[in-house]
Amino acid sequence: MIIRYICPSWGHGHLAPGELLRRIAEAGFDGVEINLPDPGPWVEAFLSELDTIRRQIPGFLFVAQAITSPFSGEEAAAFLERTKKNLQVLLSYRPDFINAHSGKDYYPFEENCRVLETGIQLSAETGIRILHETHRGRFSFHAPALIPYLRTFPELELVGDFSHFCVVSESMLEDQEPFLEEIVPRIGHLHARIGSEQAPQVSDPFAPEWGSHVERFWGWWKQVADHRASTGQTCLTITPEFGPVPYMPVAPFTQQPLGNQWEINLRMKDFLKTRLG
Repeated sequence: MIIRYICPSWGHGHLAPGELLRRIAEAGFDGVEINLPDPGPWVEAFLSELDTIRRQIPGFLFVAQAITSPFSGEEAAAFLERTKKNLQVLLSYRPDFINAHSGKDYYPFEENCRVLETGIQLSAETGIRILHETHRGRFSFHAPALIPYLRTFPELELVGDFSHFCVVSESMLEDQEPFLEEIVPRIGHLHARIGSEQAPQVSDPFAPEWGSHVERFWGWWKQVADHRASTGQTCLTITPEFGPVPYMPVAPFTQQPLGNQWEINLRMKDFLKTRLG
């Protein structure tokens, strides 16, 4: 099984599209994961530069993030309509796949199911995979709460970000193994970020005080890789996804980041390459 490493554009919004993609490619990543702005000149430039990079590096991956944030007091039906329009726009760009932040944690089960059904239908129509990230604030915010959706939709694929489960549960999920056993086989893309019981991101995962957390997360990632290999999957994609402030902890008073986002993501990529081969 081939493992391909994707770079998040998160934290690099100050870069022009060409500079962003060149930096990612030169750092040895196999693609970009990006939350694109509304259609306009920046997106047009990005897609043009993406074509250029792909001529130089065939197979360079483009993962589009679909993040639809609800307005205050918005009804679920209106949110669903905006979600559908957002997905349709992103699908028109022909990404390799979409990472969707879907539904809301406070929507009834039936309303979140309508959001998922929309993604399943659009994916079937276009042939482009739409995966759903395990994320706070979304339908997938909590490991036990996610299980009914997985049982309702056997075709549902996930982007696995275990840090959100840890924060929501204020634990390292020691008592949630039965739920994880159902979730791991549905993960098709990983976000490799180390969180803790109290935060979605530690300051620097390579500091010795976070060693046990790294090993815990590594165990989950290895389970995902092993499952995909054992079921004949040919590829696993991983995005080292340490983020900027406010995900990155800061020093009091100065508000200076306690870690270097870019360097941590590079080191996490190399760490995984060494361990996963």
